[in-house]
Amino acid sequence: MFTHLDQNDQPQMVDVGAKKPTRREASAQAIMVFPPDMVEKFKGKDITTKKGSVFQTAILAGIMGSKKTSELIPLCHPMGLDDCKVNIEWNDQDQVVITSRVAITHKTGVEMEALTAVSVAALTIYDMCKALGHGMEIISTKLLSKSGGKRDYVAD
Repeated sequence: MFTHLDQNDQPQMVDVGAKKPTRREASAQAIMVFPPDMVEKFKGKDITTKKGSVFQTAILAGIMGSKKTSELIPLCHPMGLDDCKVNIEWNDQDQVVITSRVAITHKTGVEMEALTAVSVAALTIYDMCKALGHGMEIISTKLLSKSGGKRDYVAD
């Protein structure tokens, strides 16, 4: 049974009132690919456009997005995060890798906050670079790990 559906298959917010707060952490990753001409222009460094530093702006957007997850995902609990870090760098395959790590001591996990952070950061990169071309692609977004709830998870 899905936790966000009641016995009549109607949407519901999960009641976490009886749970004890524990340290919860989650990390996520998004990967972007760029057309070869953009890769050659910016390979291995931050992209700077007329709008400013793309990676630094995307890091801030990702952090802000993680804090607003409950406003974007209908059944997520609103909560004040203890920590959110977003990192952006080029990998050896000339892809931009965005990672996040989110932490809180709370009754529910922060997987969605970590996923929202990398998603918003990737969308911000796209927005800031679209004047250079629309050939960019967000090729994956995934949860890397979570800890502190009923069960821990680490991606393969």
